[in-house]
Amino acid sequence: MIVHGFAGIGWSEGLAELGMRDIGLELDAAACRTRVGAGHATVRCDVTQYPTWMFKVRTTGGIWSPPCPGFGKSGKKLGLQDLPLVHQAIEDLSRGKDTRAAIGAACVDERSVLTAEPMRWMYDLMPEWICLEQVPSVLPVWQQYAAVLQRWGYSASTGVVDAAGYGLGQNRKRAVLVASRAREALLPAPTHGGLGQPPQVAMADVIGWGYTQRPAPAVTGGGTYTGGAEPFGNGTRQAMKRHIGTPAWRDRDLPHLRPTVAECATLQGFRPGFQFHGRAGEQHLQVGNAVAVAVAVAVALVRAAADIPARVLAAAA
Repeated sequence: MIVHGFAGIGWSEGLAELGMRDIGLELDAAACRTRVGAGHATVRCDVTQYPTWMFKVRTTGGIWSPPCPGFGKSGKKLGLQDLPLVHQAIEDLSRGKDTRAAIGAACVDERSVLTAEPMRWMYDLMPEWICLEQVPSVLPVWQQYAAVLQRWGYSASTGVVDAAGYGLGQNRKRAVLVASRAREALLPAPTHGGLGQPPQVAMADVIGWGYTQRPAPAVTGGGTYTGGAEPFGNGTRQAMKRHIGTPAWRDRDLPHLRPTVAECATLQGFRPGFQFHGRAGEQHLQVGNAVAVAVAVAVALVRAAADIPARVLAAAA
């Protein structure tokens, strides 16, 4: 069993490509509908309140991608002020002491303490392997996790990976942790842009845009869209940087184009025709919050190779 907290959809699609299945714990109703529609086992719940006892002994892998608004570039970064408190919560949980409520109340951003939540599950379940993902500014927190896991006998590695290094047309950097009790923990090596590797891919090439061929969707005042193309956020470049990553173009190259949900999903590595549920804004948010599928595949491949059928490993190679 793979327990997947703050599930979203990206990790699950990556695991499915490797013949693996998770049980996703997710609070957002639209994201849950998307997961169920895609065939992923899902429990709609608040991860922070959900009991761990039912997963004990049965858990092989654990994946957590806590919400990042308090630490991301686009917000007020209030979570950075809370890092000392988050570190304290993690250390307390690693010793079986649950101080989440008190520490959460003391945080400037109440969401900050969610980054400590995976430690509660790790302490209770002790899965064979673990993957964590968040924005780059959270790397010091993952390093603390790694130190705790090493104290428990795990091999653990942390670092920052970029989606562009795995064949996707966006520079989307994320701090990751991989850990294992069964083998050496290694970060996934990039597959694109290195010596002897295919070059990194341009965003326009991935989603099939020329520089002049695709017209902007017709939009009316107040952000209402007409036709089949949905506007992305409040301005293309700003929205892409906020939700998906830095576009593979300069500001002057494509000033009028607004990616649709389907195009954003392609940039994230989702399979063609993947169906997101919910209103337009909810769909965009699901895509933007997702772990890039190619990154999920790369991380899971090196971390969980013993659990992947040989035929799937051969195909992935």
